Amino acid sequence: MVSDSIMQHHQVIDLSFNASGGSKSFDDDGRLKRTGTVWTASAHIITAVIGSGVLSLAWATAQLGWVAGPTLLFLFSFVTYYTSALLAACYRTGDPDTGERNYTYMDAVRANLGGFQVKVCGVIQYLNLFGVGIGYTIASSISMMAIKRSNCFHSKGHESPCKISSNPYMIAFGVIEIVFSQIPNFDQIWWLSIVAAIMSFTYSTIGLGLGIARVAGSGKIMGSLTGIKIGTGLGEVTQIDKIWRSFQALGAIAFAYSYSLILIEIQDTIKSPPSEYKTMKKATLVSVVLTTIFYMFCGCFGYAAFGDLSPGNLLTGFGFYNPFWLLDIANLAIVIHLIGGYQVYCQPLFAFIEKTAVKWFPDSQFFAKEIPIPIPRCKPYKLNLFRLVWRTIFVIITTVISMLMPFFNDVVGILGAFGFWPLTVYYPVEMYIVQKRIPKWSTRWISLQILSMACLIISIAAAAGSFVGVAADLKVYKPFQS
Repeated sequence: MVSDSIMQHHQVIDLSFNASGGSKSFDDDGRLKRTGTVWTASAHIITAVIGSGVLSLAWATAQLGWVAGPTLLFLFSFVTYYTSALLAACYRTGDPDTGERNYTYMDAVRANLGGFQVKVCGVIQYLNLFGVGIGYTIASSISMMAIKRSNCFHSKGHESPCKISSNPYMIAFGVIEIVFSQIPNFDQIWWLSIVAAIMSFTYSTIGLGLGIARVAGSGKIMGSLTGIKIGTGLGEVTQIDKIWRSFQALGAIAFAYSYSLILIEIQDTIKSPPSEYKTMKKATLVSVVLTTIFYMFCGCFGYAAFGDLSPGNLLTGFGFYNPFWLLDIANLAIVIHLIGGYQVYCQPLFAFIEKTAVKWFPDSQFFAKEIPIPIPRCKPYKLNLFRLVWRTIFVIITTVISMLMPFFNDVVGILGAFGFWPLTVYYPVEMYIVQKRIPKWSTRWISLQILSMACLIISIAAAAGSFVGVAADLKVYKPFQS
């Protein structure tokens, strides 16, 4: 899920092109020549997509069953690929080869739709990033608790209740994030993407491997064609719960495919010729196909292993199983990934608030002044008081909200529902219509609007299911208790 390495900040160079071949080192916008290829772009997308969302796919498949589960995974992958191709066509305004570049998603919205739409897009984008901060805090505490519980079961036996409160782990995660959030920006820390990519593949592969091992060990495939059963027995739900949980599963699948926010930024690393659009279209196809195969394996083998009792977070379902150290490695990999991922997703929000504050109060020392603090054998650290206060308050708020409603599946469903339609479907479709000057009420225009409306309905259903899930969980949950 990591978009940090993507832009190894192409510095803006104030050098003009000269006749002696200066253009060999710089692109048409005066920035250092981009070097990205189909494979680097594919790697960035896969790194960005495969994150903690993959862990809820077995649960989502269990709500939908063997028919609807894999079918919807495939449909979401197709919609994601198609709308990503539309978005890639908006990287340059006007001509796809020589038009003016848009460096970010917001730039593309500004160039194609302008005005009010940019503000709406900004609100949705930053709320989504705030939500990811909460989701990551919850997910990391679940993994830390899973390590503690697995070790507790191992030392005290499977009959031990091993009750644990998530709060100390959320606070610990918050403290770590307060420290990391004081790094002014993460753009130059290129290793973060590599570490996160390795971690996400580590825990996803372990989850997949344990699912396959469990199916092979028991010799039978769990689950049914229609998903979780209606009734009053173990793992069964009421008719209305089945509907809400199916809706919530849509949000979980949508969250697993959310990367549109950073697609333009990835495209901005690609060299040309051939045009960035053609390269990006190929990269999107490669990465969506590979991701979907991986998701199918994780969702289907997880469901085959646990059936109707598939856990919300796949790795917590193996609590009683040996080798327990393998689970500890997987959960530790999740925590490391989420520590970095939290920063990557929150840094754009930090930067936006800080730039706005300086713009509003240009003469204030509190907002603008940087105090150099000497660090032995390193460059002095530049302490900004506003950054220290505001980022610390932000992390505290996300931690407290996480402690009040630590429901991983519900939060993932809400995030998926909230971000999927506007960011993955609506804006790419509307920008493409403007970019290609598609006439209103033409067959193509109507087809694109039908796609957009269908995805809006899915998003509303997913949001409703997730909010009902939060309401149901809050009825029985007692905050700040184990």
